[in-house]
Amino acid sequence: MQKLKKANLYRNELIPISGKLVERYNKCLLKLGFSETKLTNFSIDGAGWSPEIAEEKKEKFYLNNGEANTHAIIITPLQKGVPLYNPFHSFDKEIMKTVFRNHGDKINNITRDSAVCIDFDQSIDTFYEPLDVLKYKEINIKFHLINSLDIAKAEQLKLIETFKKDTNFIDENIHQQLLASAKKYGDLRERTLDLESIVFASDSFYTKAFGGIFVLRDFVKPILIFEKEETYKEAINDTTYDVLMYHISHKELIDRLLSYDIIEFDLNEEVTGKRYDRIKKYIFSSFLRETNHPIKDILQDPILFKSYLNKIDIQERKKVMGLELFLQKKEISKTIKAKDILDDELFVALNKPHSSLKAANQDLIWYLLVNIAPKDVLFLYWYDKEQFYERFKNLNESVQDWVVETIINGY
Repeated sequence: MQKLKKANLYRNELIPISGKLVERYNKCLLKLGFSETKLTNFSIDGAGWSPEIAEEKKEKFYLNNGEANTHAIIITPLQKGVPLYNPFHSFDKEIMKTVFRNHGDKINNITRDSAVCIDFDQSIDTFYEPLDVLKYKEINIKFHLINSLDIAKAEQLKLIETFKKDTNFIDENIHQQLLASAKKYGDLRERTLDLESIVFASDSFYTKAFGGIFVLRDFVKPILIFEKEETYKEAINDTTYDVLMYHISHKELIDRLLSYDIIEFDLNEEVTGKRYDRIKKYIFSSFLRETNHPIKDILQDPILFKSYLNKIDIQERKKVMGLELFLQKKEISKTIKAKDILDDELFVALNKPHSSLKAANQDLIWYLLVNIAPKDVLFLYWYDKEQFYERFKNLNESVQDWVVETIINGY
């Protein structure tokens, strides 16, 4: 990962946490029902998730109380706009944007000496079976302050009102209560500490519950796509809901997505595009074993590319140049189909979200496509960083160099 770190491509926007902020973070953990961290230095993302604490606790989703109850922690206004490196749902990023959009100024005020614990309440205490994810509709975003600062403010204001009444201004007991409150919390009279709950409506989404499920709504029928085969086999026996269900490996899934105008492709347009060029080079790199030149140079130099292309097995060559081969044959026979010529993963990788979809749904479908066929290193980095990091570790050193340069340059 050193190459990615050096290029500022590995969790480079995490916020370092130390000192007093660690204490506040631990208070949030306790308030949410978790155990404290023993770390004195760590980093967090936009939702307060820390890779170091996840490693310490040996629990990737340590901010979850079961798969149905997710949380976030805000201890600094610097978290605004910071990426989420390990979201449990595809809409978590939008939820955090909504939180800062609605309560940004109040969060600035509160985090001067406190912290905000967030509960994403979808009125589901726990999941029992995979199709429970269909119950996701409206998510009530609830806020809780450490040290119950909002409650302390109400008590302080009540004490002040009591102090002003009749001759209570000479009551030493009230004096002492006011001084104790001020010493512990400061003057809370002008502090804005009330964070109203926010209702967030979920549309199509992805959740990591039950091993990973895509829930596509607003189509002819809802479509559920399962990443875990065991979960899929359990779900198809449930006849409670009228939905279409697929495992992510099912070939007929792509046909269904095309027929519902969820995805589309234009192979004549793609053949000259940068995305196809990246996909083709990545596929080619997997067939380059013993070379006299660095693979990065082979992928970038047209002469070396052709030279090594002619050295690999003919079937491998067809997989690398499948799109060009199909378009050539298409000129001779109009009835030939792309799926008959293109490698399955290449065919999937060349699809894209339908242009009619909303922006959020386009992002979701990109996430789905890069999970079915992770052949575009740039889009994999953009849409599924954790999977990208895992795959990057196993690449040839020279391929890693090409990947880093490709992402930095954006082509």
